[in-house]
Amino acid sequence: MKRIIALLLVLLLAGELLTACGESATQTADADSDQSTAIDEKTTDTAEIVVFAAASMTETLEELAQTYEADHPGVKLTFNFDSSGTLKTQIEEGAVCDLFISAAQKQMNGLEEGGYINTDTRIDLLENKVALCVAENSASGIQSYEDMKAHLEAGDILMAIGNEDVPVGQYTQKIFTYYDLDEAALADNGVLTYGSNVKEVTTQVSEGTVDCGIIYQTDAYSADLAVTDTAAEEMCGQVIYPAAVLSGSEHVDEAKAFLDFLQTADASAVFEKVGFIPLATK
Repeated sequence: MKRIIALLLVLLLAGELLTACGESATQTADADSDQSTAIDEKTTDTAEIVVFAAASMTETLEELAQTYEADHPGVKLTFNFDSSGTLKTQIEEGAVCDLFISAAQKQMNGLEEGGYINTDTRIDLLENKVALCVAENSASGIQSYEDMKAHLEAGDILMAIGNEDVPVGQYTQKIFTYYDLDEAALADNGVLTYGSNVKEVTTQVSEGTVDCGIIYQTDAYSADLAVTDTAAEEMCGQVIYPAAVLSGSEHVDEAKAFLDFLQTADASAVFEKVGFIPLATK
């Protein structure tokens, strides 16, 4: 009889242990589930702002993004840098974009006409200068746009410029017109090379594969290139960078907030450091 009672006690104790283990496992699973839910909610709360911006803004915007994200932990900035014409086409083809900053009015005007931007948010953010830069290894001795004209006509230099669908290329075309230079004839003569955005032109000058190139003074600063001359307004007009939030943005408030930040004194100081001229300040 004593043996039977002892056996029953052992079985009862084993059952209690199994029940306790089951409850502990359930509690652990519940805790893991709660933690996973918290992580999911944190991820959901992070707004990713996609910014399409002219390639000439690469260094400044990447620097400003570090400051902005540190002060706004719920925001992640993602950039797409390229020529303004390429970015315009991507937006028209349905690419996700919250904020667009162009290196010229033409591309922004086109998007506005197509209903792609929130016109109430459009501003002229910055001004830049079109710069003539000479490669360090060039023996051309070019010191001005007048020198550039003479050497191009003589056919004794190789010069890099932007494609016709790139703002810096469009500004270059105006400079050629100002100096009565025939771009087609120069290209046929083999004295011109092209880049699909201003960074490609800058690289050709930096690497010394050409004698000179026309870029923005901000890109010259970033690439540590000496500017030999800048174009006056009558040569190619003002180089204005308009910005606007996209009408189809899913993060309108956050995009507006970042655009507001780009107009602050702190952001303006970063822009000015590389040669931009802030036009809108708050």
